Amino acid sequence: MAYAVRIASRAGCDLDLLYEQIEAADSVAAQRWYDGLKGAILSLSRRPNRCPVTPENKKLRHLLYGDKPHIYRVIYRVNEGRRQVDVVHIRHGARRRFRLPDLV
Repeated sequence: MAYAVRIASRAGCDLDLLYEQIEAADSVAAQRWYDGLKGAILSLSRRPNRCPVTPENKKLRHLLYGDKPHIYRVIYRVNEGRRQVDVVHIRHGARRRFRLPDLV
């Protein structure tokens, strides 16, 4: 049975900002990359535990998307009881490690 994928408001804002930063509205390649990122996020509905836990917090996992030097981390938690994946933050992989207040 598939998991529901829920994008938290913070992660939604991260996606909106990323869309603007890569100018996806003006570039076919950027739009394709962005659509691939969204597809990768939605793929968490199947086997969400396939991705490693984050070094910052053992209750969170991260999906890595892209090629160096443009790798993005999709930070999420899996709620087994609800069969739900909560995407809480999306950030460039080269950024410093996050702190829990960064996710609010």
